[in-house]
Amino acid sequence: MSDQITPDAGGQQKSESLWFLELAPGVSKLNAITFLYASFAMIGLLTFVSTGTAQVLKAMGIPIEQMGDASKDLVIISEIVQVIVFFIAGIAADRIGRREVLSVGVIIMGIGYLLYPFATSLNELLVYRAIYAFGLGMGAGMVGTLIADYSGDRTRSMFVAVGGIFNGLGVVIITAVIATLLAPYLVSRGYDPLTASKITHFVIAGICFASGIIFYLGLKAGTPGTKEERPPISELITSGISEGIKNPRIALSYCCAFVARSDQVILGTFTVLWGATVAMKYHGLDFATASGKGAAIFAVTGGASLLYLPILGFMLRKLNRVTAVIICMASAAVGYGATYFIDEATMIKTDGFPLSTQAIFVFVLLGLGQISAFLGATLLVSAEAPKLKRGSVVGMFNTFGAIGIFIAVYFGGKAFDSIGGYAPFVLLGAFNGIVALLAVVCRIYSPGGKPGDESAVVAH
Repeated sequence: MSDQITPDAGGQQKSESLWFLELAPGVSKLNAITFLYASFAMIGLLTFVSTGTAQVLKAMGIPIEQMGDASKDLVIISEIVQVIVFFIAGIAADRIGRREVLSVGVIIMGIGYLLYPFATSLNELLVYRAIYAFGLGMGAGMVGTLIADYSGDRTRSMFVAVGGIFNGLGVVIITAVIATLLAPYLVSRGYDPLTASKITHFVIAGICFASGIIFYLGLKAGTPGTKEERPPISELITSGISEGIKNPRIALSYCCAFVARSDQVILGTFTVLWGATVAMKYHGLDFATASGKGAAIFAVTGGASLLYLPILGFMLRKLNRVTAVIICMASAAVGYGATYFIDEATMIKTDGFPLSTQAIFVFVLLGLGQISAFLGATLLVSAEAPKLKRGSVVGMFNTFGAIGIFIAVYFGGKAFDSIGGYAPFVLLGAFNGIVALLAVVCRIYSPGGKPGDESAVVAH
């Protein structure tokens, strides 16, 4: 498959299409297919750390009642590292290229995963988590930038939705299959839990290393625009904030990132832990088996998200993007808030499907809300970020997301231990509701345009 783009009669690069998706000029089908693999791999590799952390904490002998606080500390160190790395990676992406930043980032993630199960203390685990977070900050931040680079404006919502479907497939296969089945299988074959955890982490690290090679070979080299068009580094350093000040919709996208990325991490961190603690508390299961029950919650939310995304993308394809954000954030507020009504005593089942009917309904609703927030936030920033400053703007978008995670996990971890498993989710529901109200204000005073309205496209 050729990676060359054929110019049209006027000397301009023609836009190709992948299935029903319009691609941006200069983007080949190979680039787009590699992007979809990146969507599949990066989110799955990101979310696995939650299950891996639960396994390692148990192997280290951390008491169950302290695991929420320990998980909070690990996520916080991740976000401190990422707040710094997102900013640097965004500038590097605009000056060096998305491909290079993403490839190096996923390889560093793999190194972090190799080291993770060898930790013998929480402090040592924090160091390995920081290495993982450094790679994650470089790699995961590029996926949003590639969405802005690769999607044509008229089919942007469907492009984001298809990328989200591959996100969901990655979560289901990497987290639900590898995390749920591999470690318990190894334990059943006679391996001790720590060895089973190490083998599982080695498999994930191998996926990281292979992905780095795939990204480098398949993604588009260079940066948008010519070398002469690239803004100076001094301008890129301030552009994330300056563009938010100039464009209220970019500022709104930062608020969306604050809650949407928190949604993803809270979901990954506390669903598995909630399910595992309930299974041990009410049913006396060993931790390896209980973690599988917890991972089933994550699989239910991921599966619901996967099925809903194409429907949501289709519904939003012609809507004003700020209107789409209002709908998406309100949906997330409802989905997260619904966890308040779950009955913990009957939530986990020891026979048949791991979850009760009530729990399935609520976690499906939670999955629909979470993916709505993701799509609304990503759609808005990818449409509004200026072409030559996309890396920096998306880097700031991700930085706001990291700050949101820092705050949500800090208070969510405390609420998990002191109030109950539903508390972090209800907290996020309130945050999403606030952003939905901010979006209503933005819709009144700075609505922007609809997809395909060239007057509303910012420097594309």
